[in-house]
Amino acid sequence: MVRVSIDRPSLPPHKTAMWGRLPIAVLMLGLAGCAGTGATPSNPGDPADPDEASNRAIFSTNQTLDRLFLGRTARAYNAAVPHFVRDRVHDLIVNLDLPGTFANDVLQGQPKRAGQTLARLAVNATAGLGGLFDPATDRFHMPSHAEDFGQTLAVWGVPRDPYWVLPVLGPSSPRDAIGLAVDIGADPLNFIHFKQHLWWEAGREYMKVLDLRARNLETLDDIERNSVDYYASMRSLYRQLRDNEVRNGAPDTKDLPDF
Repeated sequence: MVRVSIDRPSLPPHKTAMWGRLPIAVLMLGLAGCAGTGATPSNPGDPADPDEASNRAIFSTNQTLDRLFLGRTARAYNAAVPHFVRDRVHDLIVNLDLPGTFANDVLQGQPKRAGQTLARLAVNATAGLGGLFDPATDRFHMPSHAEDFGQTLAVWGVPRDPYWVLPVLGPSSPRDAIGLAVDIGADPLNFIHFKQHLWWEAGREYMKVLDLRARNLETLDDIERNSVDYYASMRSLYRQLRDNEVRNGAPDTKDLPDF
């Protein structure tokens, strides 16, 4: 099993609007882990992926869309936009997601983490010039983390499986799909209506996708080249990332052998 670190903003690779979190945590999010060869008569496949045949078909379509558009756009973005500007875009994306992270910290019964998120929001919204910079991390050493309602449901005991691949959106599950819908509906920025606000919302979601894809180009390219079964690698990585997020980075102690 290969463990890979994916650099992603505080989204959650599941909390933006449909067009954000999707390809975000999806087309890109999972491309590494255990390689496999798919279901065969002697290898029935993953029991937690009962719809593997249809999931693979959707996965193939999503990858085609990524090769034709998102991947090319991300390469052009990295080549044409200075690193400093890309960092400002990234910091703004992360800071705009802090209200959702704060709400989920509270729902998960994590007052210390909620306080850290609120402090980060206050510092970055002021000293960070409205979120364009991240002095909370760079100057004040406040730890950063991301939470979404899918993680909250997991903390509440909602099971992870079955595994889904959604059109355009990518890897998911019933729990994470519900979490995504709640995060979108509860995002306070979606309640602010102004002239051309729909263009702003669409642009914000697209930049989330582009930022995540651009920051992980080389990592994802390496995973695709080295995977025997890209679909199985994506499925494995998605589960690893989500399980790690639910545990808030703590070691997994549930499946340790008995001595």
